[in-house]
Formats: sequence, C-alpha cells, structure tokens
Amino acid sequence: MHARVQDVTDQLDQPYTQPGRHWLTDEAEHERAHTSLAHGQIYVLTLYDDTTRYVLSARSTGGTR
Repeated sequence: MHARVQDVTDQLDQPYTQPGRHWLTDEAEHERAHTSLAHGQIYVLTLYDDTTRYVLSARSTGGTR
C-alpha cells in the first residue's frame, strides 16, 4: 500500500499532495492500519484532487508472511 500511496501522491496536483505525503510517514496511522487488518477489518485511505478520487483499501487474507 505504501508504494501505491506514493504513486498516487506523485500523480496529484501539488495542492492535494499533503495528505498522501503525510500518510507515508505517519507511524501512528500505520499502526492503526495494522491493528485494523489484524482484527479482520478493511483499512481504507482516500486521496483526491479536483477531478479524481483514489480509494485505496487493504484487507487481511488470513495468512501470514
């Protein structure tokens, strides 16, 4: 998800990049994502600009790596 957020952020117009750039370094939000996934919940992040909305989601497959 980290790589996809970086890709999307790179495509957004400058005024809209801040939420994605912040998410990339927000350790507390990453911990919330991990906790959500560990509890079987879907984690969703939405990034947007004037004309486009990107909804990125992750869910646990139940397996371990």
